[in-house]
Amino acid sequence: MGWIYVFLAAFVEIFWVLGLKYSSNFLMWTGTVITIIFSFYFIIKACDLLPSGTVYAVFTGSGAAAIAIIDFTLLGAEFTTWKAFFIGLIITGVVGIQLTTSSGGVDETRGRGKLKKEEGQVDS
Repeated sequence: MGWIYVFLAAFVEIFWVLGLKYSSNFLMWTGTVITIIFSFYFIIKACDLLPSGTVYAVFTGSGAAAIAIIDFTLLGAEFTTWKAFFIGLIITGVVGIQLTTSSGGVDETRGRGKLKKEEGQVDS
């Protein structure tokens, strides 16, 4: 379920990034803010289930690659083979991180800054 949250966060990121660029009135800005809130909600939920560094790396990498592809295909941005190559590297890295990270990677005793003392640990 953690990877689903990461995917949803990255998917919603596409809309708020485009919203930051193209919003021109109060209603559009409100929609952009709402999508930012949803995106960060999904990131927080993913961090409950997966290591936060992995979540952030996959979220930013997949979101950046998706936005670049949308720029090339729909918005007329300049496309070069070098840009395609580097986007491919980002996608390869995202897939590699997903393949090498277990879903049960977060110890439930270490959630949101609350560390439980392990048995037998002595205060220093």
